This record gives sequence, C-alpha cells and structure tokens, in this order.
Amino acid sequence: MSAPGVSEQRVEILNNYGQKLVGMLHLTSSKNLVILCHGFRSTKDEKLLLNLIAALTREGVSSFHFDFAGNGESEGEFQYGNYRKEAEDLRAVVLYFLEQTFNICAIIGHSKGGNVVLLYASTHNDVPLIINLSGRFALERGIEGRLGKAFMQRIKKDGFIDVKDKTGKFEYRVTEESLMDRLTTDMRAACHAIDKKCRVMTIHGSADEIVPSEDAFEFDKVIPNHKLHIIEGADHCYTAWQAELASLVLDFIKSDQVLPFRIPRKTASSRI
Repeated sequence: MSAPGVSEQRVEILNNYGQKLVGMLHLTSSKNLVILCHGFRSTKDEKLLLNLIAALTREGVSSFHFDFAGNGESEGEFQYGNYRKEAEDLRAVVLYFLEQTFNICAIIGHSKGGNVVLLYASTHNDVPLIINLSGRFALERGIEGRLGKAFMQRIKKDGFIDVKDKTGKFEYRVTEESLMDRLTTDMRAACHAIDKKCRVMTIHGSADEIVPSEDAFEFDKVIPNHKLHIIEGADHCYTAWQAELASLVLDFIKSDQVLPFRIPRKTASSRI
C-alpha cells in the first residue's frame, strides 16, 4: 500500500534488444527520482528495495524499481553473468525518465545490482550519486560456491553447467559465454573510469555471508570520489539492519545539491 500522497504506476520500458522491462514508479509530488536495482536471481520486489522505497517516499522522493531482462516480470531469458547487458537495461531506464523530465538524483544497486550501477557510472556521467550496496569487487571469487570445483574444466568439456538446489531441482544453466562475461568484467578498471565529480557510496555488512566485506575496502581504494560505510554485524541482505541502511542512504542523498541534467538525444522506446 502506498504512503499518503504517493501514487504507484506500472511502467514498461523497452531495452536495446526490444525486451520489455517492467517496473513500478512510486510518484510523490517531486520529480526528484531514485532508481533502484535488484541483485542476482532476485526481482524488483526484494524486501530491501521495498524498505528503501518506503523511506524515500516518506521523504518526498519519487522512486522506480524494475526487473532486469530475464528476471521477474521482464521479458528475456535469465543469463548468468550479464553485468554489462544489465547496465544497458539501466541505461534504457535512465533515458526514459530523463525524457519524462525527471531529475534522477541517485541510482542504487544491491549485490549484483551494485556492480551494475558502478558499471553504469563508468560509462555514463549523468547521475550524480551512485550507491553500491554489498557489490562484489573481485568477480572471479564466489563462483566455485555456486558451480563447484573444477568448474572451468567442466564447462570447457560440456559447454555448460546446470545449477541445482539442495533437492536436486534445476535452477538455471551457466554457459561458457555467460561465465566468461562475468570473468571478463573488470570492476577495477570500471571504478577507475568513474568521473571524479560523481559521488559514490559503498555500504557493506561486516558479517556478509555472500560477498566478503573486504571487497568494500577494495572499492574504497580505487573509486575517485568515494565514501565507505561498514555496518557492523549486518548480513548480505541487512536483515536486522533495514532502518540503519535506510538512514545512511537518505543522509547521503540529502547531502548532495542535485541539479537536473539535460536530456540526451537518444531515448528509449517505452510505454506506461
């Protein structure tokens, strides 16, 4: 249910591949807009994002959250990797809202979404604030836990690995191409490419069980204009730290004097 004075609109935006990206716009009286990006095998409706949206709209800031292609309600087939393509999805969303004369004051990404917003900032300088929640710096890590040992030999031999849950039920397929997409996504180079005028904040839990907190310190070393905050005891999804997370995000957004950007000539096809 929406907060008083907030309307909700389902928005459909076409990405560069003609796939429909489905999202929800939470519209306040302000055209200041924050765009939120979900993590790996998640959706726009993950609890962490919904709690942040509630906090933003209470402060009078409009927000938009959407499913990347192949996830949730959006069109397309789920792909492992896909970091740069998801950054392209985010680009289509940003262009749409710029065309609608919104002032995009920040983009926020959780987990894999954190990587996506940083990749976006490395190639586009039209959003002044980037917030990376629990993103992974070293993308070569964490793969063995999902794919098992000797995953490179197996995928070279068979061309793919099918990931199953603990009961043996099929979850998703990892192809050699999608694995290499992840392994060739260089977060260090991307972070170095972020414009110095763009303000970036990384928030990470000290007890993150998915992405080690040392990755946050690596981001802090290489992003030009960066603020780091470690939430002591917090897990990957900030389960018992939602209020503290929201407070940090709001304070960072409020601390910036945001001015509207000009609308780029190229726009994305879209419909509401």
